[in-house]
Amino acid sequence: MSIVSRRRATPAVVPGEVDVLVLGGGPAGTWAALEAATRGQRVALADKGYCGTSGSTAAAGNNLWYVPPVGSARQDAIAAREVAGGHLTERQWMERVLERTWDAVQTLADWGYPFPVADNGEQRRNSLQGPEYMRLMRRRVRRAGVVILDHSPALELLVDPDSVVTGAAGIQRQRAGTRWAVRAGAVVLATGGCAFLSGALGLNVDTGDGALMAAEVGAELSGMEFSCQYGIAPAFGAQTKGLMYQFAAFTDAEGAELAGGLFPSGLLDVQRAALRTQVYARLERAEPQIRQAMRWSQPNFFLPFDKMGIDPFTQRFPIRFVLEGTVRGTGGLRLVDDECATTVPGLFAAGDAASREPVTGAISGGGSHNGSWAISSGGWAGAAAARFAAGRPTGWSTAPLRPAGGPGLRPRGHHIVGPRADDVVAALQSRVLPLEHNRFRTEQSLRDSLAVLDSLWSAVVDGLAPDSSDAHAVVRSREAAAMLAHARWMYRSALSRPETRGVQVRDDHPDTDPALVHRIRVGGLDRVWTAVGEARPDTHPQARVPGALAQMAAS
Repeated sequence: MSIVSRRRATPAVVPGEVDVLVLGGGPAGTWAALEAATRGQRVALADKGYCGTSGSTAAAGNNLWYVPPVGSARQDAIAAREVAGGHLTERQWMERVLERTWDAVQTLADWGYPFPVADNGEQRRNSLQGPEYMRLMRRRVRRAGVVILDHSPALELLVDPDSVVTGAAGIQRQRAGTRWAVRAGAVVLATGGCAFLSGALGLNVDTGDGALMAAEVGAELSGMEFSCQYGIAPAFGAQTKGLMYQFAAFTDAEGAELAGGLFPSGLLDVQRAALRTQVYARLERAEPQIRQAMRWSQPNFFLPFDKMGIDPFTQRFPIRFVLEGTVRGTGGLRLVDDECATTVPGLFAAGDAASREPVTGAISGGGSHNGSWAISSGGWAGAAAARFAAGRPTGWSTAPLRPAGGPGLRPRGHHIVGPRADDVVAALQSRVLPLEHNRFRTEQSLRDSLAVLDSLWSAVVDGLAPDSSDAHAVVRSREAAAMLAHARWMYRSALSRPETRGVQVRDDHPDTDPALVHRIRVGGLDRVWTAVGEARPDTHPQARVPGALAQMAAS
């Protein structure tokens, strides 16, 4: 049953043209759509699932980086993140995110979000329950006049003769796989990160589709080496609520306590232990008086335990480490200005689809920083996309468009029997999901994995060809190509950072190198490249946009 409505929604009529097209219906996408609509633009939002129920936020919820503008509180929070993030953050971005989050939370309260009330009568505004939050966001988006295309995964971007992104195309699952195409003055990618179908709760829609589409038109990424974030889940469940494990004692298969397992600093030791033994946890460090509060605040965390008849406070239970990739990690599309523009004109990115390095640095944004980033970047990207669309030269709505999709849609090989999508997924997962390959890295292991992944990519490009009449097969094929592209960007970036920093652990380079306080750009598909620092202005793709559009993009 849908947590939004029991009624079977009638699929919306696809508009042929809008000013702003948002891809993705999570928090970043809905905030982007609202911002664009409030500026008088025609807006459509296409979601892979049902906007308001799909994705990581709708499945659980998250804390927010919500710091009052009192005294030195915000500056202290920024300073702490600078150190924890390996000095890859940017103070200006963090200040803007804190301010935007503060204002947006007040807006949510004005809209009627049911924040809990403390004993003193004040609302507790530092966290959001996913179902309530996303139900409210869907309602506000619809009221703003946005056309919502549910169950309409995007497959590719559309570009005009000047290589400006001018729409997207995809499939409507509710109309028997009918293809859709929308011309748009600007596109916001809010398609989420990539969790490689690891099985984490709510993350199986996050297969990195937007990043593949963006890379096909020349977009760059950044921070992809910080993509090895693993959540803790009970072996019989999918809920990765890491904060609950601050109360855990961890033991090995024989019951011996893992002495280095104190949360969160000792989790690396626990993960190393998981390479050789089944690890167990028991939330015994939670005081009796707060156990009920834990159940009240995160009821879905306890559902699998209740079904299994396990009291997690008194009984130990087996755990597993589930890859959350770039959903809870950091990497994503590189942003070139404070309005969330990518390196491709007409294309903006928000939420987990964008790199969060300016705010989280080399460590995970978790729920807190990532939740605030989704709100902030979504709003900025939506507003910037609206301005971009409004300023496009006359004729953009009639220019011929080229579909940019390749791997998984249009194989290059002729009469080549290519791999099956499920086989591609299984092969890449074998090099990405295990801790020994992705969490604990060495140059040799990275090169071994890349040899497999690069060979697999060649097979996908040449011969991965789904039955075009099977909507599920087409979507699955593109997902396989997108995940494979992500894995190759991750490991190339990891090779280019020969040090341990943040979530990246290089066992062959266990120290942090002060000379490597820089970001690593990555891009390309057939040939994946990496580079240090920012692109020179004269090589920036926006600089190649002709005439009036070039002046607008540079302003």
